[in-house]
Amino acid sequence: MFWKRKPKKQEGHEATDSAVEVAEDTEEEVDAAGSKDTDTEETTEKAATEGRSTDEAEATGSEEDGTDEAESADEKADPDESASDDTDVKADAGEKAAKTEDSEEEDEVVEVGVTGPDADGITRVRTAGTFEFDGEKSEIISNTWIVEADKDGVVVIDPAHDAEAIMKVVGDREVYLVACTNAYSPHIESALAIAEETEADIALHPREMRAWRRVHGAEHRPEIEVEGGGSFDVGDLHIDVLPLPGTSPGTVGYYVSQLGAVFGGDTLRKGEPGMVGGIYIDYTTQLASIGENLLTLPPDTRILPDRGPSTTVEAESRNFDAWV
Repeated sequence: MFWKRKPKKQEGHEATDSAVEVAEDTEEEVDAAGSKDTDTEETTEKAATEGRSTDEAEATGSEEDGTDEAESADEKADPDESASDDTDVKADAGEKAAKTEDSEEEDEVVEVGVTGPDADGITRVRTAGTFEFDGEKSEIISNTWIVEADKDGVVVIDPAHDAEAIMKVVGDREVYLVACTNAYSPHIESALAIAEETEADIALHPREMRAWRRVHGAEHRPEIEVEGGGSFDVGDLHIDVLPLPGTSPGTVGYYVSQLGAVFGGDTLRKGEPGMVGGIYIDYTTQLASIGENLLTLPPDTRILPDRGPSTTVEAESRNFDAWV
């Protein structure tokens, strides 16, 4: 499939009930050593009693100390010496560490707001809302991902609680596609509002239709049925659809290899499998999805979840054995 500009939506389609009952989601995110100068002064009385030989010995020692200091100064001043190289390496490492720390601090932010776009054209919009699951309500902050598909348009993934905040980031660009990882409300709450304003199609797995209807009713339905193992092209992007059942029967991930990123919804968050309403819906199936379909991606692939900070395949692979 290829999206560049979208056909107008046709209204009046009734949603088909192709789903098993699914529950709604809780989407939930130096050493400053003082130099010690020891100026030892010998009194003239002691020099006189010790005699000339002692004076010569002291002079010799003074010359040796001066030689050591000169060599140390030369070593530090010489750019070809290893000490200078070490200093350069440490400076470079310091700059990289500072950038990493800044990135991590930015990634750990849990307040509403906007982060990005990053070097790959991915922007995260955090919005706050209420999620109801199994009769209980919780306040959460969810991630919506806006991915630059080309210079003219974007893909919106998991449009959460605040359509106005999301559209503010989209700006004058087109929305080619609204892609949902499943139909829990934090993943679809703003989907219709954005799609109707921009005439974009909505993509969702068909097994999520019952959950979709709880939020948006039967009179509006997604135009695109996505299945794990499928793929499509949007703008300049090629997107693979990964099957990620577990939190719900029709959960999928959207993998963009050219960006080194996968949008996995609530399947895997930083340091843990995602929970729904504080529980695991189908833990065994969810772990299988993680192990077989997420952690088999290249190690440096970024995992961009529905809630909380991003992580990587390499980082979560180290955690996997503890979850089994």
